[in-house]
Amino acid sequence: MMNNLVKKINTFLYEEFIFSPRYRVGRHLFYWSFHTTIWAIFWIIMGSPASFARNLFDMSLWIPVFIFFGYPLVYIAVPRLLLKGKVWQFFLLVLLWGVAGLYINAGFTTYLYVPLQQFMGLSYISEKGFQPHSYLCMTTSVASPMIIKFFKHWTIKQKAWMLTQQEKITAQLQLLKAQLHPHFLFNTLNNIYSFALHNSPKTPQMVLRLSSLLSYMLYDCKADEVLLEKEVEVMKNYIDLEKERYGDRIDISVNIEGAIQDKYISPLLILPFLENAFKCGTSGQLDRPWMSVDIAVKGHTLNCKVVNSKNEGVSFSEEDVGITNVKMRLELLYPGKHDLKLADEGEFFVVDLVLELNTDKTVQVISLQTDKEPVRKTKYEDSLLINR
Repeated sequence: MMNNLVKKINTFLYEEFIFSPRYRVGRHLFYWSFHTTIWAIFWIIMGSPASFARNLFDMSLWIPVFIFFGYPLVYIAVPRLLLKGKVWQFFLLVLLWGVAGLYINAGFTTYLYVPLQQFMGLSYISEKGFQPHSYLCMTTSVASPMIIKFFKHWTIKQKAWMLTQQEKITAQLQLLKAQLHPHFLFNTLNNIYSFALHNSPKTPQMVLRLSSLLSYMLYDCKADEVLLEKEVEVMKNYIDLEKERYGDRIDISVNIEGAIQDKYISPLLILPFLENAFKCGTSGQLDRPWMSVDIAVKGHTLNCKVVNSKNEGVSFSEEDVGITNVKMRLELLYPGKHDLKLADEGEFFVVDLVLELNTDKTVQVISLQTDKEPVRKTKYEDSLLINR
């Protein structure tokens, strides 16, 4: 409870009080109260014979001079000269204004400050003319707001830059997904088209599986992360579609271990590995092709290994569209939290991904209800040999 209170206070001070125009007057009142109090304490420490209340009163009398001397530099010179790159003009103006401040200090002391002290019958009346100690207070009344102004300007620029970067990453991720979807669908539709030409009775079931994949891509993939078991279910649908195409020419083994429930993963991270294995490995193999898919979850660590056979003389390209997109998405979404290894072993190719799943439950997750019950198995093994 205390941590939440501190967090709310920090959020209010940082997001609202410091930057919101609604609290501009309050910020200025707080600053000048703090400024005069600090100087009153400073003069007591330096041995002033006057009391703290008297020093605080005297410093309060100087506030109009501090504002008159400091605000033109802070709100005119800084934004119109310094922040626009006119550095020499800015420093020249600061120098000239500093000289003018000597006369402002002497004039205020002679004609207002000392006469007011005399009129009020106060003790420890200051001398007329230029006062070095009050001029020091004047310069700090300029320097401190300028530092605050630079801090606010830098913070706003940083926020704008971070927002731009976030929008850039979001747009890049959306582009990667847009590149992935047509590439994936093109191969799947070709498979169904081939069966439809032969009036295969398996065509309706394949269309139903494709419909499930489309639903996943159109709705679930809008979320930053999806349930891992949903990703696995879609992966199985894809494998089933490919089994129908290859028939008894391919041997596929799928093993899933560990608790995949209540785990979250960025959508479409596993499917490109499967697609690439079918397209670039087993499809071009004349002998009996095979593939094994192993997914293991231990704690919050996911290990996905896809191994597929291939002809020894065929080089396996790591620059495939699907693989390249996954690499980029991993770098953007899981920086420092993944380890992807690709190995060409001659007669087979290995994709080994170790991924630290996010534990933040505040991510946006979209999970649609389907006619199919969620997968509850912790181990799924299948090996089919179907005639084409």
